[in-house]
Amino acid sequence: MKTLIILIPFLLAFWLSSVIIPVIYVVSFRKRLFDPINHRKVHGNIIPRLGGVSFAPIQCCLMTLAVVIFHKYNFLNDLHLNTGEILPMFLMLTTGLVMLFVVGLADDLIGVNYKFKFFAQLIAASLLPLSGLWINDMYGVFFITSLPMWFGMPFTIFVTMLIINSINLIDGIDGLCSGIIMFSSFILGVLFVIEQAWLHAIFAFITTGILLPFFYFNVFGASKKKRRIFMGDTGSLTLGYAVAFLAISFSMNNADIKPFSEGAIVSAFSTLMIPVLDVARVMWVRKLNGRPIFQPDRGHIHHKFLDLGLSHRRTMIAIILIAVFFSLFNIISVQYISNNIVLALDLVLWILFQVSFDIIEKRVKKNKLIAVEETTN
Repeated sequence: MKTLIILIPFLLAFWLSSVIIPVIYVVSFRKRLFDPINHRKVHGNIIPRLGGVSFAPIQCCLMTLAVVIFHKYNFLNDLHLNTGEILPMFLMLTTGLVMLFVVGLADDLIGVNYKFKFFAQLIAASLLPLSGLWINDMYGVFFITSLPMWFGMPFTIFVTMLIINSINLIDGIDGLCSGIIMFSSFILGVLFVIEQAWLHAIFAFITTGILLPFFYFNVFGASKKKRRIFMGDTGSLTLGYAVAFLAISFSMNNADIKPFSEGAIVSAFSTLMIPVLDVARVMWVRKLNGRPIFQPDRGHIHHKFLDLGLSHRRTMIAIILIAVFFSLFNIISVQYISNNIVLALDLVLWILFQVSFDIIEKRVKKNKLIAVEETTN
């Protein structure tokens, strides 16, 4: 029975996404709704950018349907869930998804000022603490345990906005954003199943289900009638919000969501470590070079891989494998060693990776320069 509770919403999400995305593709072509081509883009052909239009409606409809059915027929009571505590969180999640869906769609169609997008993200992020969902425990990270409300709520808003923007900025090559979120939601779904937090697990697997067909059309669509499609800001903003909700829910010390777990906060956010660390690195480099930290450039990790000569697909696979490594490493490690040691190891590994990457990048550029000089001579 519990397997069906997870499997049916997942399969419905997969089927609906498979049906809706081709329709969006056709409409985008007929209305000429394509992703603009500029110096920062890695594609040179016209490609529809509204694939993400399918995400939030499917998530909201299936999640609402699941909650109503389970509540109406007392499934939630059988699962020993405190509906009075959990349902407000999902209501605010749905509200936030709708807000970001509208803003993202407007940005994809006509363009939206970044200040307005930032304000919309702030409002949507504020809905989570308003519903009672906020980071109230650091589980000993930086030797901090419980967080007071006056700090935990603003901190949750900051973390939510950081994740939303990290996901939005890493959406630079085919399959990268959808692949990372698909993996992240799947891992979090499994963790929620282990903790028997069934409603959160359902939402996680719904998110996984909607991304599988999109990943296919985004990565492999070019090989079949050239039906490639991008998710656009409509997709990246709502996906960032959804996975932030899941990560914060798993990290919150709340027995009504799941049992207490010492390594919860590290396990929850390790699936998002690569996007967040990449954004932090890019902004730090921009600040050191005296450039505005929000000014777009080609400094993200996927740009660096591409500049080394890797193909889009190999770059995507490499980054997802790195994300998988960090996530599994952290989830397993926190069972045996403290959160602070795990995070310290993460930082050391990330720095070693960046240093090694920079050395390889310099060698490649040097070899290219030598090759050009030899050709010229």
